[in-house]
Amino acid sequence: MQENNNPYQQGQVILIDKPLEWTSFQVVNKVRWLIRKAYGIKKIKVGHAGTLDPLASGLLILCTGKQTKNISTYQAQQKEYTGTIRLGATTPSYDLETQVDQEFALDDITEERVRETTQHFTGRILQKPPIFSAIKKDGKRLYELARAGEETEIQAREVVVHEFEITNFQLPDVHFKIRCSKGTYIRSIAHDFGQALNNGGHLTALRRTAIGDFKVEKAMEIAEFEAKLSNADPDEQLAE
Repeated sequence: MQENNNPYQQGQVILIDKPLEWTSFQVVNKVRWLIRKAYGIKKIKVGHAGTLDPLASGLLILCTGKQTKNISTYQAQQKEYTGTIRLGATTPSYDLETQVDQEFALDDITEERVRETTQHFTGRILQKPPIFSAIKKDGKRLYELARAGEETEIQAREVVVHEFEITNFQLPDVHFKIRCSKGTYIRSIAHDFGQALNNGGHLTALRRTAIGDFKVEKAMEIAEFEAKLSNADPDEQLAE
């Protein structure tokens, strides 16, 4: 098909509900391949506006064609997540990617203490990204250094947490909702939250529910997007 009949070349915003265990890059590759296949084209620009870890699910904003110029605008918007922090244990990756390396008793952990501790994690806070993250240092990803057993100093950086609410308290699990700025690592909050309680904590579940005004309820699963491509009129506009 000609480019001017391809709405994705012209530029679209696609909301995908990322499944567990997929990387954000895998979602981009899949969507790019589906568009190329549907329209019989060799190239199409596709990018995402904010990485989700493989062990997280939820809203991933994809931009295609000329809309890729706006990726930084979407990346800068507030993010909203729901998830679960498991107290009483830590892991090197701050989530379930790695095995528990330290355990703590939960005898002195109360719901009141947990709810009070959220106050230390709202507003402008300093946090260090997890060593198991995709941030680059000296040309290498931090997770590459971590898996090679190399020690490296990670600089703390300022992020903003607009809201941190405990939605359910059921030890060892603490369920939460959080609204935060770009660049906030929820895994780091889980780890630091445990430390603030003189205990341990790591993330066992995370779902991104919103980016700015974009909501996960409006997002498609990958299979839905594939079906929509199969049935769509070439001139149909899918942008929000």
